[in-house]
Amino acid sequence: MPPARFASTLVLLVRHGVTPTTGRLLPGRRRGLHLSEEGRRQAEALAVRLAAVPKLAAIYSSPLERARETVAPLAKARGLAVRVEPGLLESDLGAWTGLSLRRAAKRPEWAVVQRHASAFRFPGGESFVEMQARMVSAVARLVARHRGGTIVVASHADPIKTLVAHALGAPLDLFQRIMIAPASITAIAYRLEGLSVLTMNAMDGDLASLGRP
Repeated sequence: MPPARFASTLVLLVRHGVTPTTGRLLPGRRRGLHLSEEGRRQAEALAVRLAAVPKLAAIYSSPLERARETVAPLAKARGLAVRVEPGLLESDLGAWTGLSLRRAAKRPEWAVVQRHASAFRFPGGESFVEMQARMVSAVARLVARHRGGTIVVASHADPIKTLVAHALGAPLDLFQRIMIAPASITAIAYRLEGLSVLTMNAMDGDLASLGRP
């Protein structure tokens, strides 16, 4: 008997929408940060954009409020629950949590974060290597759970960027070259032949052109 066919799985990665701190602070895993009015509009628009995808097997999210709120309108429109997955969390920034981007950029370690991320660990927090491994593993588990389906995964900029770097086979030290904007959609197909990045950082339009992976 021939082996069972490997069913490809489409993962739609969504960065959370805009919050009051976006572009100003590094909130990390701090709780209680919600979407701004603009972020809520982005969340509503996301549900409309994804109407082109005929069937979703599941919607997963980082435990943080800003990620869950981003996919809440989509979940309501599809009659699905938002399933919380701890592996999709933002990086643990340790002592850098709450630091302004302006102050962070003045630190001597900033050059390492930008150009040699594989060598950096946030003081009292997580390394980029650990974050990437966590994110890759979490999404792989979800893919195995929904083989052949389409899933939405709401997370944060750096975790998504490191996953995209992994999918492209790019060194972690180059992951900062990847841009992932608030409420953007990145699509990765998990196939027998390997991973394929179908679209990245999509900000408008729908996903009808993707078809089935």
